[in-house]
Amino acid sequence: MRIPIWPDLADAAPELPAGEPIMATSTDRETFSADELAICLSHYDIGIISRIEEFPRGSRRAPKLIVDAEKGKYLFKRRARGKDDLPKVAFTHDIQLALAAQNFPLPHLIGTRKDNNSMLVRNNLIYELFEYIEGTGYDGSLESTFSAGRILGLYHKLLLDFRSSYKPPTGSYHNAKAIHQAIHNTTTSLPIDTRPAAEIVTKTVQTLEETYLFCAEETNDLGLKEWGVQIVHGDWHPGNMLFRDRHVVAVIDYDAARLQQRVIDLANGAIQFSIIGGGEDPSKWPDYVDKTRFKRFMRGYDSVNVVSVAEIKAVPYLMCEAMIAEAVLPIAATGSFGRMEGFPFLQMIERKVKWVLAHRQELYAVLEE
Repeated sequence: MRIPIWPDLADAAPELPAGEPIMATSTDRETFSADELAICLSHYDIGIISRIEEFPRGSRRAPKLIVDAEKGKYLFKRRARGKDDLPKVAFTHDIQLALAAQNFPLPHLIGTRKDNNSMLVRNNLIYELFEYIEGTGYDGSLESTFSAGRILGLYHKLLLDFRSSYKPPTGSYHNAKAIHQAIHNTTTSLPIDTRPAAEIVTKTVQTLEETYLFCAEETNDLGLKEWGVQIVHGDWHPGNMLFRDRHVVAVIDYDAARLQQRVIDLANGAIQFSIIGGGEDPSKWPDYVDKTRFKRFMRGYDSVNVVSVAEIKAVPYLMCEAMIAEAVLPIAATGSFGRMEGFPFLQMIERKVKWVLAHRQELYAVLEE
């Protein structure tokens, strides 16, 4: 796929329905203007449009609309600033097009009318049109969990020999300098009015730092650096897939795709589909992960893409690294994790990584039973 440079004006605009909403009305979300929408959609051969409605999900800086048209139902999106690097977007499109050609479950990119390009560039903004896929969120069932693991295994299998003309990003949550620094920065980022005594904060932060380093070293000792690398998804979690009848029918969001060992993806997916929360008070979250869901996710993956013994042994260590990384980055920056206070969240992560390490022998055995 080449990167297209489009003129500002279209030859003809599609017929927009009178009286229908064509842009978001929420004041805290970016919106489309009527002219912008008419000109952009004119680049696609979708027929007469019968309805357009806001799709207020995902980034507030990336407006999205559902478009009902003569030739189907679509999701139209303008990429947010900072997510619009042309080579990187082209790289993610290469991945999606390669997967679509092999019948992987994902929303297909719709090509432009003239040159069948997978993106439209206008006024230095990037637009994408996808087929709209009906589905529901993750229900926590064992069947859905198995399917999520299986589809990740399929993703890795189909992309094992994938090559792109665009240079893929690298780097991950494993033994990253940014994570080491973020762990230290949490000691000063916590709000002063709710920050516990210095020795209490220091103890938790030191435990997280030591655990992160220990897990990184154990993973490296297992031979991670010698394992082959390939394109991984980079953000395999329940929010990035749609389900129907407890089977994955679409995987979305390929912006984190990168070149890494597949176990980096596998371990992150394993924790995302087995972690147990408990509302907005992290002190009430249990220490343990759901071992049954962990087992189903891992077995789903192994059913299509066999996991080696060394990879299985690396998974618990990488799960701990992933949990620590996901917690400390936002807390180091803002002092909180979303709406939750930062320090209680760090204490919860401390409890969970201790549990995973204490029970890693049980986790190793999931594919042996």
